[in-house]
Amino acid sequence: MDHKPTIGVLMIVKNEEKHLAACLDTVKDWVDEIVIVDSGSTDNTAEIAKRYTDKFYVNKEWPGFGKQRQLAQSYMSSTWVLPLDADERVTEELKLEIQSVVRKNEKNTGYLINRLSSAFGKCIKHSGWSPDWILRLYRHNEAGYNYALVHEKVESEGLIVKKINGYLLHDTYDNLHHYINKTTGYIKAWTDQREGKKNSGLTTAIIHAFTCFFKMYFIKLGFLDGKHGFILAWLGMHSTFVKYIDLWLREQEKNR
Repeated sequence: MDHKPTIGVLMIVKNEEKHLAACLDTVKDWVDEIVIVDSGSTDNTAEIAKRYTDKFYVNKEWPGFGKQRQLAQSYMSSTWVLPLDADERVTEELKLEIQSVVRKNEKNTGYLINRLSSAFGKCIKHSGWSPDWILRLYRHNEAGYNYALVHEKVESEGLIVKKINGYLLHDTYDNLHHYINKTTGYIKAWTDQREGKKNSGLTTAIIHAFTCFFKMYFIKLGFLDGKHGFILAWLGMHSTFVKYIDLWLREQEKNR
């Protein structure tokens, strides 16, 4: 006899006391399991997490986003996995869709969820941010995250991938200070992952930076997001320039 399929939330966190409770409040009443792996929070993240789950673990030896998510999944026992970030919220429509999918329990199938993001207090509907379909629902024994240090993804080879209705709300950046802290870590991980494998230079950095701005603001219609669209395109240009310059400077340091 087949057992009733279950669903678990997978989370990796660090210093998320501002967002964590609001995220977990959207799933606590209908998921079977919540697994959280903390990478060394110094705020009240642990205390908040333990109010929602007894499956709270700490791994301070940061291995990168992909491996940390793999570790979290290894602690799970649910049939289905729903990875979430602390700054995300499951809407009522999405909840009902996920519950329907889990009841059907289709094998070798993964589901794309449309994430709707906001930045600096404004919902961003263009700029390459929306639609934002991401693979976020899959069976535990059929898929998992890759080894990427940053911008990790669920490996979907062998899966039939379908879309489901309902938004996953994402509060990306609270303020500029939050943006700087968040992207600094991403930039370092991006460069670490490509050091020695990808060449760079001043011209390369400039071309990639301006291409990023042009793509976000014009091709992806960022101008329709108003001043926020311009700000995000400019910040994206700056971050892209820093990534490629960091890569080039590391190469120069090795050659000295």
